Amino acid sequence: MSQDVAHADLPDLTAGAGPGTPGDISLLGDVALTVTVELGRVKLPLRDVLALQEGSVLELDRLAGAPVDVLANGTPVARGDVVVIGDELGVRISELLGAAAA
Repeated sequence: MSQDVAHADLPDLTAGAGPGTPGDISLLGDVALTVTVELGRVKLPLRDVLALQEGSVLELDRLAGAPVDVLANGTPVARGDVVVIGDELGVRISELLGAAAA
């Protein structure tokens, strides 16, 4: 059984071929991202999680004073230091991570 196949004419999708300025991401400026600051992690068996109570202390995989990770939608984008601003906590960005580090 033989079928004739027609050639599809597709638009050029190479860089700079579309509307707008190449590399212009200003259209994405209003896209909401979930930004997370991670102090550290710990892996626990379920029985230990169930035994947690008020006052329990979890030992994390980071040293005190070590930079925290800043993640956007789960992807590491920066590192920074925890700061106190009035009664609230914040993060002072000390390093932006490139694509290779993420």
